[in-house]
Amino acid sequence: MIPAVFVALLVSIPLVYLLLRALEGEWSQSADLIFRERNLILLYNTLLLTVSTLVVTTIISFPLAWLTTRTDLPGQKLITLIGILPLAIPGYVLAYALLGLGGENGTLALIFGIEMPRPHGFWGSLAAISLYTFPYLFLNLRAGLLGLDNSTEEAARSLGYNSFSILFKVILPQLKPAFYAGMLIIGLYVIGDFGAVSLMRFETFSYALYLQYAASFDRIYAAWIALMLLTLTVFILILEYKLLKGLLFHRVGSGARRKTKVSKLGAWKWLAGGFVFSIAFVSLVVPVVTILFWIAQGVDPMVWDNLGRALGNSVTASAPAAVLSVLLAIPVAYIGVRFPSRFANGLQRTAYLGYATPPLALALAFVVFSLNAVPILYQSLFVLVLAYSIHFMAESIGPIRSALYQASPRLEEAARSLGYTRFKAFMKSTFPLLFNGIIVGAAFVFLSVMKELPITYLLSPIGFETLALNVWSFSSEAMFAEAAPFALCILFFSVFFVGLLFVREYKS
Repeated sequence: MIPAVFVALLVSIPLVYLLLRALEGEWSQSADLIFRERNLILLYNTLLLTVSTLVVTTIISFPLAWLTTRTDLPGQKLITLIGILPLAIPGYVLAYALLGLGGENGTLALIFGIEMPRPHGFWGSLAAISLYTFPYLFLNLRAGLLGLDNSTEEAARSLGYNSFSILFKVILPQLKPAFYAGMLIIGLYVIGDFGAVSLMRFETFSYALYLQYAASFDRIYAAWIALMLLTLTVFILILEYKLLKGLLFHRVGSGARRKTKVSKLGAWKWLAGGFVFSIAFVSLVVPVVTILFWIAQGVDPMVWDNLGRALGNSVTASAPAAVLSVLLAIPVAYIGVRFPSRFANGLQRTAYLGYATPPLALALAFVVFSLNAVPILYQSLFVLVLAYSIHFMAESIGPIRSALYQASPRLEEAARSLGYTRFKAFMKSTFPLLFNGIIVGAAFVFLSVMKELPITYLLSPIGFETLALNVWSFSSEAMFAEAAPFALCILFFSVFFVGLLFVREYKS
């Protein structure tokens, strides 16, 4: 209980400091900062981008999920891999690829002589973020379709419903939990995204927070923007909870789950294949070819020297963050599984608050906290690793909690009967059974930290350059050849994450 409560305090203390910082100004000053017209524009832009991304990702994800679960389209595993692989290319790398593709000196102009306008603003941000986030919805929808009971569809057919009516009245309503889960992840990501919107110069709350920090750093206004981001995040979490409340879709009668009927595509296979190819081309081929093209243009040898240093720095921050996140996650998961209660559930929700908090808002909270409470730790590697661990701890809680559910508590009881203390009984009997979950959770955190940009930008020590920072900084200056090696390195590391996710998907 003590370490679990300590984790909850770690998550909440910086956010409390952020609130205190925002309230330092006089009320008239705060009211002017909150109700200024620019905030309404930022809110509109953020909501517009979020809703539009949800629409685009749904248009991409649902057909892909349907093709891999309900049709006879050949290459099901390959299509599933195509639906997951874009996770290997972060949103800011996709933004870099799209920017490098257009313009008079872009990839298209230099290879084919076709000068395409360089994407920017809302449409550029929408394209980059949608192509990166649609796998989150695809994986949820695919799992939802695989878990549906076909008997409800057969009952609808027996009542005279056609396929179109069954889709909208039977199948889609049962996919609500999958839709909400995927949309929650995507919505939280869009609200907190900084890399893609900053490269595309589209002002959302996150981009405005970055500008405020980089330009004048009016800390009171920056704190209020961060709190507005948090308020928007809390609103989305509450909305998702309300939408899911009372939903019940499992079988309540007797009988066995029936095999899902596979649709024969026939001549439609060509159209379906074309859809899959177009998604793969835009989300995978274009960014990879763009990265390789700019590398082929020639890169300054100093950049290759910086690549090794940036890779070393990324690993230096990622490895301890992965270890620390696991150490923080174990007591939280253990309390929730072994001693379920409202208090334990509250501790878990508090731990997940760090993940739900927009990265820039969390980073600013740590800036305010370190400057006021422990100035000696400001812009230190310790604070950076701690912020990483708190933000990504939720990714390690899941695998560890799943392993705990499979570890019988009787093993600890047997160890206790042999005279071991609680801690030794846990270490001797249960901890070895958590090893696979710990490895998976640590791998998730390690690779997420490798790609992390906003927290790194605000909290990294002076001169501490990572792969993500170099991709973003070079791309923002239109130095696409210099950014390419760092983007390629991130791509290689991310492929390991996608491979692990793909293997887990087909084992489940």
